[in-house]
Amino acid sequence: MKRREVLGLLAVTGALVALPDPGEAARGRAASTLLETGDALHRGLWQVYALSDSKQVVFPAVRAQLDAMAKGLTETRTAADRSRLCRMTADLYQLVGELFFDADRYTDAAQCYTLAASAAHAGGDHDLWACAMTRHAYVELYARRAHAAQPLLAAAFHIARRGDDTLSTRHWVAAVQAQAYAAVGDLDACNRALDEAEKVHALDGAPSRNGGWLRFDGSRLAEERGACYLQLGRPDLAEEALAAALAQPLSLRRRAAVLSDLAVLGAYRRDTDQVVHYAEQALGLADRSNSGFIGKKLDGLRGRLAPLISDDRVSTLDHRIAALPRTARREGHAHD
Repeated sequence: MKRREVLGLLAVTGALVALPDPGEAARGRAASTLLETGDALHRGLWQVYALSDSKQVVFPAVRAQLDAMAKGLTETRTAADRSRLCRMTADLYQLVGELFFDADRYTDAAQCYTLAASAAHAGGDHDLWACAMTRHAYVELYARRAHAAQPLLAAAFHIARRGDDTLSTRHWVAAVQAQAYAAVGDLDACNRALDEAEKVHALDGAPSRNGGWLRFDGSRLAEERGACYLQLGRPDLAEEALAAALAQPLSLRRRAAVLSDLAVLGAYRRDTDQVVHYAEQALGLADRSNSGFIGKKLDGLRGRLAPLISDDRVSTLDHRIAALPRTARREGHAHD
């Protein structure tokens, strides 16, 4: 990814979003095109992102759309048009943040989510705003700063309650809050948050999500529950949830995450065969995707291998995980 170009556009777009509403004026060609086709294009980009094993394949199309968004925001238009463009900006920069997040560039992802939150606020969309805040909290969680994630999630939950109650936004926020509680060792609060997230199943199916910036439908809850219980040091509670998760159709990244957690479960039990069985599968998926997210999950497993490291198979696993390419480091050495 041409990181400097994207971050430069982010700064420009952030300034344009912060400008006061324009007076009534004729809209320019770029703004007209965005208003006519932008929403459908963004849905398509999210679909490609969701279906791709290697998330970075969507970047060229996203990069082109970033230019179009910046140009559209500079053109005069009505306040209503500007609000729509701000919502589109919030949508697109959440996707850009996801691409940086997958590349293990957490600081860059956080900048994108911050802009997305500001643009959603300017566009008057509480659900879009809450989702941007929740994605920002994910950055803190995966950087092992759970205490920094908690106020972001509290704000996101408050914002989501002012949104559309037919959408699953607040349930997704609760699911991520459960992860934050697990990270600080609060089992009771984690369970309460998971129970709140489970209420998503009472919503009316597809209308509760949009397939783009909001995709939470509860199908991830088994794997998220299992991951929470593992982090809480309760492998006894994690096993059933992780087994149920693995039995579902999963994307490559989600399957790799569950496999990594099942390998961690094996490490808790000092079960070398289980560790090797699941870690080998997760490594195979990491090789296919070059995903920093999967690498991060496997790094978590690696930290638990010490008691088993005398086994040659575990030692080999440790070296293979250490040798995984790290997208962020490679780009950093290339000076962007």
